[in-house]
Amino acid sequence: MGRRRKGGWGRRIGLALLGVPLLILLAGVVGALVPVNAGWREAEQGTTIYLRSNGVHTDIVMPANANGLDWRPLLPEGDFAAPPFGARWFGFGAGERKVYLETPTWRDLTLGTALHALTGGERVLHVDRTADPGVELVAIRLRPEEYRRLWAAIRAEFDGPPRRIDHAGYGSDDAFYEGRGHASAVQTCNQWVADKLRLAGVRTSLWSPLPNGLMWRYRKADQPG
Repeated sequence: MGRRRKGGWGRRIGLALLGVPLLILLAGVVGALVPVNAGWREAEQGTTIYLRSNGVHTDIVMPANANGLDWRPLLPEGDFAAPPFGARWFGFGAGERKVYLETPTWRDLTLGTALHALTGGERVLHVDRTADPGVELVAIRLRPEEYRRLWAAIRAEFDGPPRRIDHAGYGSDDAFYEGRGHASAVQTCNQWVADKLRLAGVRTSLWSPLPNGLMWRYRKADQPG
């Protein structure tokens, strides 16, 4: 009897552990379908920004200078090893410190680092200064007031003057900066993007831990608005 009860508890614990990822996945699907700022419609005229995804992580890509708001004095060329001449775009992403700084490729991701990120770690910002927005993009055209709110929301994430982290970056055109708050399984890099769009007044997903839960809402960059 004792052995059977012990085995029963073991199965229950095992099933519970297996159920956690399924619950998170289900919550992510529901959160991706529930909109915030549901009444928003894309502007007929305005400033276009992009969301860029590699299938795991999403960035917000903004013009270097638009609507009288210029990123270049805040994030000067000297912060980057060798940015392209006349770079016209800045890409912004956020993530957990250990994942960003200690995982140059996904093959370098360890179980310990992944668990640390899921349970909560310091957030850092990743910025790239590029000549073009990139590939795998969706486009969002913003009204001037929406653009200003988005710009201000991202600017606030530096929590004061941008403080570059002493790290080589992933290439010659990117750099890391100290961020604000913590990243976790709930506050993922993709949810960070959704939160910024929400603050700008853009229709977005309530909770989007994965890129697909966010990107589907917007038009492909090569499609007319």
